[in-house]
Amino acid sequence: MKKLKIHFTGIKGVGMTPLAIIAKQAGFGVTGSDIAQEFITDKALKSAGIEVFSEFNQSHINNQDLIVATGAHGGLDNIEVKTAKSKNIQVITQAEAVGEFMKGHLFNKKFIGISVAGAHGKTTTTAMIATLFKEAGLDPSYVIGTGDVGSLGAPGHFGKGNYFIAEADEYITDPLHDKTIKFHWQKPKIIVLTNIEFDHPDVYDSVEKIRDEFLKFVNSLPKDGVLIASGDDPEIKEMLKDYHGRIIKYGTSPENDYIIDRITVSGDQTFFWVTAFSSRLGEFVLKVSGDHNAKNALAAVVAGLEIGLSVEDIKKGLSAFTGSKRRLEYIGELITGGIFYDDYAHHPTEIKTTLATLKKKYPNKKIVCIFQPHTYSRTKNLFIDFSKSFEDAFEVVITDIYASLREEKDDSVTAKFLTDEIMNNTRNVSYQPSLVDVVEYINQKRFRSDVVLVTMGAGDIYKIHSELKFI
Repeated sequence: MKKLKIHFTGIKGVGMTPLAIIAKQAGFGVTGSDIAQEFITDKALKSAGIEVFSEFNQSHINNQDLIVATGAHGGLDNIEVKTAKSKNIQVITQAEAVGEFMKGHLFNKKFIGISVAGAHGKTTTTAMIATLFKEAGLDPSYVIGTGDVGSLGAPGHFGKGNYFIAEADEYITDPLHDKTIKFHWQKPKIIVLTNIEFDHPDVYDSVEKIRDEFLKFVNSLPKDGVLIASGDDPEIKEMLKDYHGRIIKYGTSPENDYIIDRITVSGDQTFFWVTAFSSRLGEFVLKVSGDHNAKNALAAVVAGLEIGLSVEDIKKGLSAFTGSKRRLEYIGELITGGIFYDDYAHHPTEIKTTLATLKKKYPNKKIVCIFQPHTYSRTKNLFIDFSKSFEDAFEVVITDIYASLREEKDDSVTAKFLTDEIMNNTRNVSYQPSLVDVVEYINQKRFRSDVVLVTMGAGDIYKIHSELKFI
């Protein structure tokens, strides 16, 4: 196998870092570049021994064999990408690279691909499946879109086994130059589909358009492939009318093949009981909270059984899963007594789910949600849905919109407008424009032990944690 030299532009992105780690572990020469700003992937990249340049510069492009381009930071118009093309160095996008890595030919391997798709739950479900396979001794390769996973360590891994597990994103490859939906680059044998819901309004103008893309993806499965899909989701039900392949449905409703009979939450653990094709599989235990995580885990259970793992292996593997970075992650206890969590929720459904989970876990505490809206287009198009998402919160704090590098500012929607609208549904709401304002607000309020705080958003809201005082 030739030891390629690969350079990743925008290497700190949660979709890029796992690929860079895989390439490094495979023995390739790996470098990358990004902005100097702190990212949740910094630790993983440093631990992998990957050299990261803190700017984009044509001098970084020399004798590499391959450049992997991010969709952000100018995408294919990035100065490093243009320099690579001028030197006839091959350039592929991050989405293409996931597909190429899954094929395995760069590594002289033939992987069995497992793609995890859906509007919500991709990262957690991918991490659960990877954990199951790892604990069963299968040593899978995987691409997980986060900073780190407690049961796995780094979000990317080049394993000796035959399985390649990856998140399958429904966003576009490059906003300016390639409108291909990212997951179409992947050619898996197994697709896990958690749900379908309207999002990415800068790409899709309706949920029907999104559903059509998911249908194309699942219909691309090979004849011996299988779709593992939530049979509870209404949009998936609609999509399945035109799906032609083999399917295994999971969920809580009785028409599914794999059914969760009961879910109970106790402290940091979730217990759920499963029936499969009228046979009881027994009790499964998770060390993370939430009914939604029980459903994510059931998808992982089905995937494990489908490739031949025993029920006991799966139970053991699931019990090893301890959550992922920024997925209802426990941060600590403030010196004033308040309990602090962090979550990646940036869609109304995700906000509701996370708050419901916290309310169920802490029924006697007040929940304070600190939300940073992500992108002007999402905030504008889901404005009313966002305003109705905080009903389980005792208090809501809204910060300024975190703008994506791929969009222009839109003055027709602001965080202050959203704050005013939320007031129609939630009594205690305040607008704190900057992260500095949020830290000052928390310090002034001196939240006691009767309060659970949670930061939410896909931007940089998590950075306030380092400015607060914990026990």
